Amino acid sequence: MRRHPVILALCLLLFIGMVLFAVIYGLSVLQGEGGSFSLRGKVGVVRIEGMIGDTAEIIDQISEFADDDGIRAVVLRIDSPGGGVASSQEIYQAVRQLRNNKKVVVSMGSIAASGGYLIATAADRIMANPGTITGSISAVMHFANVEELLKKVGVRSSVVKSGKFKDIGSPTREMTPEERELVQVIVNDIYDQFVTTVSENRKIPLEKVVKLADGRIFSGRQALDLDLVDELGGLQDAVLLAGRLAGIKGKPAIAYAVKKRTSLWKYLIENMASILSEKIGLKTAETPGIHYLFE
Repeated sequence: MRRHPVILALCLLLFIGMVLFAVIYGLSVLQGEGGSFSLRGKVGVVRIEGMIGDTAEIIDQISEFADDDGIRAVVLRIDSPGGGVASSQEIYQAVRQLRNNKKVVVSMGSIAASGGYLIATAADRIMANPGTITGSISAVMHFANVEELLKKVGVRSSVVKSGKFKDIGSPTREMTPEERELVQVIVNDIYDQFVTTVSENRKIPLEKVVKLADGRIFSGRQALDLDLVDELGGLQDAVLLAGRLAGIKGKPAIAYAVKKRTSLWKYLIENMASILSEKIGLKTAETPGIHYLFE
């Protein structure tokens, strides 16, 4: 009796589908936690490392995880001394929005201070290693003054300006008391934004936060005693915690955020700039602007 060709075709397609599923599943098992495909609930990991400056890539990674229904929770791995105020606040806001859809846990690495700590306060829970350096709840603004150097080499600066405060922070002259007072008011306001954010997110009285927020740093264990973090543990502990908060049973799979590819030329330039900065003692914090930065 001759079999119907349509039934044979359907059976063949079904068999091929089962084989492909088995292959993909097998690859996911071999790849382990970093595999992109898994039958287990997944926790996404976003790394925030180094000085906080350009936020585009980090915010894109956070947004991708927010829109991915397969990601049940997100861990932010912070290993940063902080950086620009606006940059830190932008990532903070992105994390706050992420919490509308996902559970968020912060895992602190070697250092998560100042702007790095500000971002951490946006999460549902904060986990630090006992030896993590954190805190440095403060704001700072740097101004270089090369007036005496210019005098030695016989160089003078001439400025034509539309208002008396137009060249505040000029490196060619000393800041006037009136200018210093004006800058101090701005720094104080940005500092106040920081301590208020910490107080509201950590449920710590503002008066207590202010006592801690004079730029001092804490170990992870000290921060736990001060309610600045919730638990002690490493990255794997944070992933397990995020999984539990999201209702994932068992050990969750991990999906790492994909970084944008950098050209070889750009990579070499960035590394050369970093090495030169270290050799001649330059600090990125001395770029214009106010910083949430541990130095």
